[in-house]
Amino acid sequence: MSFPDLPSFIRLLEERGELLRVTVPVSRELEITEIADRLVKKGGPALLFENVKDSPFPLAIGLLGTRERVALSLGVPDLDELARRVRDLIDLSGAKGVGGMLSQLPKLRDAMHLPPRRVRRAASQEVVWRGDEVDLGKLPILKCWPLDGGPFVTLPLVITRDPETGERNMGMYRMQVIDRATTGMHWQRHKTGTRHLEKARKLGKRLEVAVALGGDPALIYAATAPLPPIPGLDEFALAGFLRGQRYPVVRGITVDLDVPANAEFILEGYVDPGEEWFMEGPFGDHTGFYTLPDLYPRFHVTAITMRRAPVYPATIVGRPPMEDAYLIEASERLFLPAAQLVLPELSDYHMPPAGVAHNLVVTSIKKRFPGEAYKTANGLFGLGQMMFAKVMVVLDDGVKVNDFETVWREVAAKAVPGRDTLTTRGPIDALDHSSRGWSYGGKLIIDATSKLPEETGSGLGSREGQNDGQTEAADWVPAPAVPFTEVVEGVLDTFQAGDGYWIIRIEKTRAFQSREVGELLARHPAAAGIRHLLLVDELTDVQNIQDVWWTILNNIDPERDVWVLNGRLVWDGTRKLAEEGFVRPWPPKITMSPDIQAKVEARWHLYGLPMRWR
Repeated sequence: MSFPDLPSFIRLLEERGELLRVTVPVSRELEITEIADRLVKKGGPALLFENVKDSPFPLAIGLLGTRERVALSLGVPDLDELARRVRDLIDLSGAKGVGGMLSQLPKLRDAMHLPPRRVRRAASQEVVWRGDEVDLGKLPILKCWPLDGGPFVTLPLVITRDPETGERNMGMYRMQVIDRATTGMHWQRHKTGTRHLEKARKLGKRLEVAVALGGDPALIYAATAPLPPIPGLDEFALAGFLRGQRYPVVRGITVDLDVPANAEFILEGYVDPGEEWFMEGPFGDHTGFYTLPDLYPRFHVTAITMRRAPVYPATIVGRPPMEDAYLIEASERLFLPAAQLVLPELSDYHMPPAGVAHNLVVTSIKKRFPGEAYKTANGLFGLGQMMFAKVMVVLDDGVKVNDFETVWREVAAKAVPGRDTLTTRGPIDALDHSSRGWSYGGKLIIDATSKLPEETGSGLGSREGQNDGQTEAADWVPAPAVPFTEVVEGVLDTFQAGDGYWIIRIEKTRAFQSREVGELLARHPAAAGIRHLLLVDELTDVQNIQDVWWTILNNIDPERDVWVLNGRLVWDGTRKLAEEGFVRPWPPKITMSPDIQAKVEARWHLYGLPMRWR
């Protein structure tokens, strides 16, 4: 099943009980975020706010807020079907001779659906605002979190064209509203939009930009997908493949760009590379932390086009799990077959919500020889946006990569700290606040596969006839927890999880305090059954393993903050200080203001939403 536009998808969700309407007036400043955040974290339905204060337009949010809704939006029964479709498309093993070529005709027919289809008339251009009519303030653009620098467009499909090659790109980059006709454009250094802008600067011209809001949900997903740089393959083509038909586009009113014919709104305009940049932010980002203010280019809106009765689509990002986790999972499934073409030993991979996409990648492999775990991890580091991965865990084939607790039990049982861990360096996500330098830092590979003799220091070989290729069994089991009652400076509480992990919550007040705590506890008798010490900040729930790892993975540069001590791996997930050599500001975690939480609590019965989602 495919959907011609967003309204048709909304109607289906409502028919299935997957969307609820809120008819009472609701504020776009923080209140909608607090309501939507509660529902997405409990796997609740999407929401359609019909009465957003100070806007004539309704707002839809959480449309892709569960795994099942993402699968439905992409026209598949489950997300694993994406991998099966791609694997079938790229499997050319039987294409030999004329008969083999003919057998590939169905695949070629699929490929012919990829290019977009130009139309003359479009729903997205039924109403046109130009000149003084342009007013972004009329759109129900959200201020999501208390410390945000202002309202942000959070689900934009930003379209640009390479000034030299003409190649088209669509990406999802947040846009802070500056005034009625201007926004920031959050093009990070690794993004295609940045490359297009730099080429426009060298050519001495403005870069035309169009921003679509809404459209087929498959296109919304496609804008988030990490497409490989293949000529002719763009986000419209991916959406066409997912839809099974060419995607309809129309020429812009004031820009020479193709835009989605079925979008709800289109913002047309330009970015002038010669103009002074705007201090954008802060913004409560998908990491669960605020990204701090920084300079980004300005987008000037020359026209707004829309349907006659449009719905403004939005999302929120923040402390996981959030809606983006399910879009990430869709990309995992879609691109797994392509990764397996390069790395045939790769069985599966997963980016858990606690790792907010790039901070943690869990893989499993069909291991054949010593060191293959490192070979696979390094190979993945070289594949597109996987270069941003911070911690890479490699498991044996058959271990469920999406079973979070099982993953860490395997790590404790099969990865000896120091022997089976390796630190390296490389590119890091520009939103990472803890790396040694902006967008550059350390990475950690953990080999949690069963070990061959060569990997344990044995003189035996693992070839046939030498030890019969036997692997090392997991010979380590966690010991019972030992009570820890000592008073240690800064330690608020501790928790031994019972599977080799000791979590320590610290109120850090001075430089190197967490390192001193780690060294003390790693040598303490209470650590007898421990392989990993996890040091977290005072805002972390030590008994919530998701919260613990979310904090740890955000707050470490593995080269600086993960070290082996007394046979244990110590992870320092506390904030870093200038006195410790950390030269950048440390951002706060995202939390909603208590007054907004109280307001939503008091008004819940007015929203008409079931109490179980409260």
